[in-house]
Amino acid sequence: VTLLYAVLHMRHSLKYFDKMRCLRKRSAVSFLGVLVVCLLFMNLYIEDGYVLEGDKQLIRETATHQLNPERYVHSFKDLSNFSGSINISYRYLAGTPLPRKRYLTIGLSSVKRKKGNYLLETIKSIFEQSSYEELKEIAVVVQLADFDSTWCEGMVQDISQKFAHHIIAGRLIVIHVPEDYYPVLDGLKRNYNDPEDRVKFRSKQNVDYAFLLNFCANLSDYYVMLEDDVRCSKNFLTAVKKVITSREGSYWVTLEFSKLGYIGKLYHSHDLPRLAHFLLMFYQEMPCDWLLIHFRGLLAQKEVIRFKPSLFQHMGYYSSYKGAENKLKDDDFEEESFDIPDNPPANLHTNMNVFENYEASKAYSSIDEYFWGKAPSSGDFYGIVFEKPIKISKIKVVTGTEDRQNDILHHGALEVGEKIVGNKKGRQCTTYLRLGEFKNGNFEITDVEHKVLFDINCMRILVTKSQKEWLIIRSISVWTSQTPNQ
Repeated sequence: VTLLYAVLHMRHSLKYFDKMRCLRKRSAVSFLGVLVVCLLFMNLYIEDGYVLEGDKQLIRETATHQLNPERYVHSFKDLSNFSGSINISYRYLAGTPLPRKRYLTIGLSSVKRKKGNYLLETIKSIFEQSSYEELKEIAVVVQLADFDSTWCEGMVQDISQKFAHHIIAGRLIVIHVPEDYYPVLDGLKRNYNDPEDRVKFRSKQNVDYAFLLNFCANLSDYYVMLEDDVRCSKNFLTAVKKVITSREGSYWVTLEFSKLGYIGKLYHSHDLPRLAHFLLMFYQEMPCDWLLIHFRGLLAQKEVIRFKPSLFQHMGYYSSYKGAENKLKDDDFEEESFDIPDNPPANLHTNMNVFENYEASKAYSSIDEYFWGKAPSSGDFYGIVFEKPIKISKIKVVTGTEDRQNDILHHGALEVGEKIVGNKKGRQCTTYLRLGEFKNGNFEITDVEHKVLFDINCMRILVTKSQKEWLIIRSISVWTSQTPNQ
């Protein structure tokens, strides 16, 4: 009996120790699980994504996937909640931190070129094409993004000599980011069958722009991206301000003032941290201008909003990549006397047969859109009813496009009217005054306020003879003088 009791006691003790070992194993597994989760959490949300090697690896792993907007839209929206700046130490090569916030920052990133150098001419154009009042509202940030310290020192010396008064006035800053902050740029995957050196060049360029955007995030209300080989239109800032004012109340992510690459792309400064993070996440995927298109789409601006004429022109003959020839030009660029029309609020209507979605509103805009109607008949019209009576100084109407040069108004007139009748849906003027006829599809008149004695309520384009060709009204531009009773 004693022996049996001892055996039973031993079996009970063994079960107890087995249970304790099992509990310890489970506790160890639970502890390791919690530890792994904590490490993953720390790895994902570490603040400085480009100082620690572990975060460089995370970004490289993220960038090994093809950029699919539908796939990444959810994760990117989560990332956008963390819109703080990236922790980078910038070197000030010329200038000092801005004493006050400006209206517009102009960002340039430049590297050493094998042939030609246009940076000094670009900076000169920015300042020369701006009035004294405009200069008070801009800041120019030049990032020398080459790792050749000798070249950087030489450029800083040239910039400081030629633009010393702008540096002293606090509107020109030259910065540099040390190479240590860059991710790995060698051995990246070769998308689009690009050669390795091309992949390295465009990947580094994406990082360059990300660092530049990050620096500029809090300097102004708006930011415009330029290349380092650009010529500017006269009083481009005034034109930009006029466009921004005209877009008040409407949602936009990117406004475009050139159709080339990433020249003349305007952003709200509060979007710059998110854009910087985005470029870093996908720096090795594709060229910068393609990534900018994806960024706009991810933030729910699906259509391009581009204004004409263009404010910025590409002037470089040699590319910064291997000194290859680059003859791209923006044929919508106008350097002198750029003047965006006022186009006061109005209701637009037509009795012409509209083709697809080329509706009447698309002609009354400086955006690159147009109205397109099927072959109009004599007596057809395109009408504009202004919300308030106005004084007009200048009117300009352009029909047809470069690729459809025969879809112009072959026979037509422009008239202005007064004395509105009808309700909001069917308002029209009872009396019209003809200002002139269309010539070669175009119409332009100045000093309207001296030729029309009444306050204008309406304006219309009248077809005076039927035509077989369809009609494109490419743009209708109205400049106002002082408002009535002012």
